Amino acid sequence: MNDRILPGPCHLCGGSRGTRISGTWVCADCEWRYGDVPDPDLPLPRIDVVYYLRFDRRVKIGTSMRPRQRLASIRHDELLAFERGDRTIERERHRQFAALREGGEWFTFSAELEAHTSLLRSAGDPWSLHARWLSEALRA
Repeated sequence: MNDRILPGPCHLCGGSRGTRISGTWVCADCEWRYGDVPDPDLPLPRIDVVYYLRFDRRVKIGTSMRPRQRLASIRHDELLAFERGDRTIERERHRQFAALREGGEWFTFSAELEAHTSLLRSAGDPWSLHARWLSEALRA
């Protein structure tokens, strides 16, 4: 795929990079067809994510169906990754990293946790992934 600049921002994610597929522009970030506008009268699909936020040498593992809103309310230095999933996946991760728990949903940012978030991050930028999941749900 040869990414180029879209004629304008994507109506779904605001991305600026795109690809021409069969003569149609498609956003490179979320794969939404350029020019299509989500119906403003319909609610957006629910996309649950498990998020990994770093603050100093600690990581918060939480979940949200509205990550932009949620992350805006939590003090953090960096969004490390998103993983698609709900409280079930969040509880699995809390058990997986239980030895690193500092309290509540906060964990020591160890090599093990860094490797996990790096693996998740290898799938793409967290916000681009979220936009792609949203686009897929809208197209379904």
